[in-house]
Amino acid sequence: MSETNKQWLLASRPKGVPTEANFRLEESPVPKPAEGQVLVRHHFMSLDPYMRGRMDDAKSYAVAQKLDEVMGGGTVGEVIESRNADFAVGQMVVGAGGWQQYSLSDGRDLRKIDTSKVPASAWLGSVGMPGVTAWHGLNRIIEPKKGETIVVSAASGAVGSVVGQLA
Repeated sequence: MSETNKQWLLASRPKGVPTEANFRLEESPVPKPAEGQVLVRHHFMSLDPYMRGRMDDAKSYAVAQKLDEVMGGGTVGEVIESRNADFAVGQMVVGAGGWQQYSLSDGRDLRKIDTSKVPASAWLGSVGMPGVTAWHGLNRIIEPKKGETIVVSAASGAVGSVVGQLA
């Protein structure tokens, strides 16, 4: 295991397109889990369009990202140390570990995943939150009927691209 945890922090609020100057890479010791916690080593992290809105300190559907803290985001990783009876070492999980190599969790924000049939990275996309959102929106909200035309205004995004494929 690496002796340091690389973390990407939001250092300043972007004006327009975010640049490297809006972020700061820091290294800190890999945290040790307390009783009831697990240590997750991230293999994949999300970089989704909604995150740009979180970088502004403005009212939105998503909470603004705090400055000088690890940039939030979805992650897929492996439990490498566990002091939580619900999670075994080696278990793959999806959660909100943020833009860092390692994170601690009490398990409430983690979901166990099976990567034997679906690649780990897909749990942040087509079979994860974007895919579930796309499926639910299409099948439970839009409820398309035979002969109707589906128009997806943001088919290049995480959710819209799945809606387009499902439609």
